[in-house]
Amino acid sequence: MGLTEFVTQYPKGSIIVIGALVTLVSTIVTKYLTNQEHLRSLKARQKEIQKDLKKCKPGEKLFEELQNEMLQISMTMMKSSFKPMFITFIPFLLLFYWIRGVYTGLLSGWIWYYLGTSLASSLVYRKVFKMA
Repeated sequence: MGLTEFVTQYPKGSIIVIGALVTLVSTIVTKYLTNQEHLRSLKARQKEIQKDLKKCKPGEKLFEELQNEMLQISMTMMKSSFKPMFITFIPFLLLFYWIRGVYTGLLSGWIWYYLGTSLASSLVYRKVFKMA
């Protein structure tokens, strides 16, 4: 059975499989193109800052300094996600173009099946691969 036959015969199942596979590829690319230890340390620091921010009052100098540090950490974490995004962007864009063309007539609301599968499988994959 070819891919097209599988998709037309089992539209819901096939979009779930496709969503899980795309998320798996994205997770693997992200894991190996980012420094996971550095991201873990940044997340730990973010948690410390959040605890300290709860103790401070808005307007205090320490509050402003902690907010600035939190912003810097967030920017650093965002920058680290750019490299995997650039590598996967074009292939995934082409894949979504194909998916849209195939599923628009087959399964209304296919995007919701894809998004649900992607979110759920992303949580699982991140735990399995011990990602930050």
